[in-house]
Amino acid sequence: MLKGFKEFILRGNVVELAVAVVIGAAFTAVVQAIVSSVINPAISALFSAETLATALPVVIPTVSGGEATMYFGAVIGALINFIVVAFVVYFALVLPINTLKKRAEERRKAGEPPVSADAPPTELDVLTEIRDLLTKREA
Repeated sequence: MLKGFKEFILRGNVVELAVAVVIGAAFTAVVQAIVSSVINPAISALFSAETLATALPVVIPTVSGGEATMYFGAVIGALINFIVVAFVVYFALVLPINTLKKRAEERRKAGEPPVSADAPPTELDVLTEIRDLLTKREA
């Protein structure tokens, strides 16, 4: 049961998705600031509205005889937020990861080792050396 969960969590797609969600959530504040400081005033100048939330109003009659107002500016604002966040996540995370994966796959196909020869030893390599030295010392 835990083995299956571990395999699920360690899949590349799950990790990438988790990173994208965290970065996207953190970047939302930046996007919101850009929208409220730059885009809202621009739309306000075009449509005589203070914010996107009140831009492009459409009044429709209700069943009870009153009126309801739909604000399409709020939808446009949400779409702008989504596009900016998706753009940043793609170019800051997805594209570099895909490029690294592609290069690693090309190296694998070319028969090159995945790690260059001048790379420092990994922790596993050092521990293996220590184990071998201790084994020789005991013998």
